[in-house]
Amino acid sequence: MKPAEGSTVIGRSITIHGELSGKEDLYMDGLVEGTISLPESRLTVGPNARVMADVEARDVVIYGVVEGNIRATGRIELRESAVMKGDLVAGRLSIEENASIAGRVELSESAASMVQSMGAEIPATSAPGLGHG
Repeated sequence: MKPAEGSTVIGRSITIHGELSGKEDLYMDGLVEGTISLPESRLTVGPNARVMADVEARDVVIYGVVEGNIRATGRIELRESAVMKGDLVAGRLSIEENASIAGRVELSESAASMVQSMGAEIPATSAPGLGHG
């Protein structure tokens, strides 16, 4: 897999202990222990990566292993090879077949209100095809 053009790249032989922060997209394939803060950017966790950190980013795409909580203002994508251990909080979530997740998932209120404004209201008290009477 290739990093997106314009992304900063942390290769598979790099190990970081501590706090990582920035304002540009990051592709990482190494080891990070600590915290990652990219509130305006996208973090891509490559297939060789191991992240043992709490993450805050706009969007997060995971191909490798993440142990920690993730908070994304946009979207979290767990690709086929992803292994996620921790809680996810995001506006949107995508999980491919064979991805693994152990933790809590919370989708923000802005995502729910967006679905309702699109007219896709789902009643909470009844199921389709069940009549009352």
